[in-house]
Amino acid sequence: MALSFTKSLRADLPASIVVFLVALPLCLGVALASGAPLFSGLIAGIVGGIVVGSLSKSKLSVSGPAAGLTVIVLAAIEAAPSYGAFLLAVVLAGVLQVGFAASRSGVLAEFVPSSVITGMLAAIGLILILKQVPHAVGYDGTYEGSFEFFQSDGRNTFSAIWDALTQSLTPGAVLIAGVSLIFLFWWDKARPKDGFLRFVPGPLVVVLIGVGGNALLGVIMPAWQLGADHLVSVPVANSFEQFASFFATPDFSQIGTPVVWTTALTLAIVASLESLLSVKAVDELDPQRRTTPKNWELMAQGGGNIVSGMIGGLPVTSVIVRSSANVDSGAQSQASTIMHGFWLLLSVALIPFALNLIPLAALAAVLIATGYKLTKPRLFTDRYKQGWSQFVPFVVTITAILFTDLLIGIGIGLAVGFVFVIARNFRPAITFACDDLDCIVRARRNLYFIHKYELQRELNRVPDNAQLLIDLSSTNYVDLDNVDVINAFIKGAKFRGINVIVRGDIAERSSQLINAPLIGVRFA
Repeated sequence: MALSFTKSLRADLPASIVVFLVALPLCLGVALASGAPLFSGLIAGIVGGIVVGSLSKSKLSVSGPAAGLTVIVLAAIEAAPSYGAFLLAVVLAGVLQVGFAASRSGVLAEFVPSSVITGMLAAIGLILILKQVPHAVGYDGTYEGSFEFFQSDGRNTFSAIWDALTQSLTPGAVLIAGVSLIFLFWWDKARPKDGFLRFVPGPLVVVLIGVGGNALLGVIMPAWQLGADHLVSVPVANSFEQFASFFATPDFSQIGTPVVWTTALTLAIVASLESLLSVKAVDELDPQRRTTPKNWELMAQGGGNIVSGMIGGLPVTSVIVRSSANVDSGAQSQASTIMHGFWLLLSVALIPFALNLIPLAALAAVLIATGYKLTKPRLFTDRYKQGWSQFVPFVVTITAILFTDLLIGIGIGLAVGFVFVIARNFRPAITFACDDLDCIVRARRNLYFIHKYELQRELNRVPDNAQLLIDLSSTNYVDLDNVDVINAFIKGAKFRGINVIVRGDIAERSSQLINAPLIGVRFA
């Protein structure tokens, strides 16, 4: 056991550092876009790591403030009587999520087709690349973690890239991002399999390259050195009292305010959906293919939101960007998630000035490399080989997420995916054949209500005086409506001179299964 823990820690420790570096700008960016104090995003990141990581049974999922909630949070903060009232809504949202867990609502995640989940992952990868290109070349006008196609500054994903390349190109940022990307892709292939260096995370080296490179530019080429507007910006406290002032508490006097409850219900539903989808996706990425208990995850997320709201943080969800970085970094247990929360806490409390030296271009390189691994070309070819019923929902999900946002895109992908599921079930389930008066009606799979008309149609084709075999050997379930159709046919068959034989275990067990035995028939 001790050896296993040591082995896990060797993987989880460097992974936690990578997740910390990825989470830091995202926590700040989501808070900025939400119209909340910057430190509230860091609080949510810390709670998502330490609290949710401790409660969750997901080995690799990482929680924190999510870009998918920014619009809701921004509107809620503006509508709430005070920031304390908004924090109360976050706490109540957590309580509601615990209620969702108790009602076993997590089962909804199991109905999401795998093509939609992989489409979501590929879309996240593409968005990471597209959204980080401007940061990599020095345009930092949009917040980190922005996922929506239409941006608050009037641009969209593609126009922002064009403007960044043509109007906001910053040589220092391009140089740092370029060197960082080259190193990351080289490190993936050249990383030693043995020795101390195998534990050194590439993103940490990239951060050192960024900080050192920017300092060097200040000496040899000051015009290229990146200023504060191109660096991480963590709130700095000059004393413990000032640091403590960054935290806030809910205003429980607003418990009867309708907007508080409306916000709480909205946050609970959206955060739960995003968490369930994210955890489902992380299970797909997990090399060990471990499965997360979805109802327990809702409870963990609810606990996280209660704590986050109580100390001044934004609502938390499981977040696929941080989670995928965690998986990609080789994490093996939730220790990585928990440690990343501690790194956030310690760094913002003890060394915020050091964090504020990190170029956003270096972190953009880390996210671009992560995005590429989520959307490798092989992912597309594999889905194409699986057929149109897998490929079309996959592509539609990607396209919809790219041009809307995460939850809307997934909704569109689900709709298309369910169309294909329904279409598959409407394919012929019954075959009919006759050789003179020797006939067979065969069920190719389980028979449900939607197959009732098809079964009736094929039985009506049986000629008088025929020898009919109804073959149910490929089924293990025939619903009551189809049993009634078969029973009705058998009752009338003797008046038409038709001799009916039924084959299959389901026929013999029908009285036990559905309490409606097939009557007047011989079993083959």
